[in-house]
Amino acid sequence: MTVQQSDAVRDARADAIETTVGASPFNDLRTGAQPSDCAQADSGTELVHMALPADWMAASSGGTKVKSGTWSGTGIAAGSVGHYRLKNNGDTTCHEQGSVTGTGGGGDLELDNVSITIAQTVTINTWTYVEGGA
Repeated sequence: MTVQQSDAVRDARADAIETTVGASPFNDLRTGAQPSDCAQADSGTELVHMALPADWMAASSGGTKVKSGTWSGTGIAAGSVGHYRLKNNGDTTCHEQGSVTGTGGGGDLELDNVSITIAQTVTINTWTYVEGGA
């Protein structure tokens, strides 16, 4: 049997993520595989250090959150993106990490182009988080 939750519970859980991470976090795009968990040190080369808006996620609806505002940054090194790390606004604590692939590649985050060059503008057009228990 599968546990199910109301939309109100799922929305509260999803909204708690943005509250915990805090306003104006950073999303780093890095080369290689992600570390074994968020508590581990950064790995790979940082290709893009992206400052997210103060209110970076819309309110959850039906257990689903989508990005809010513009998520954009500039390439600071050249390479192929392999993973991302979402950090607090002090850039000291990783709260989420995941794989990055090209569009349709099945990564936790999909970019139209994972090959980054120095000074390239990189924009994440869509980002969706879905709570389980529907």
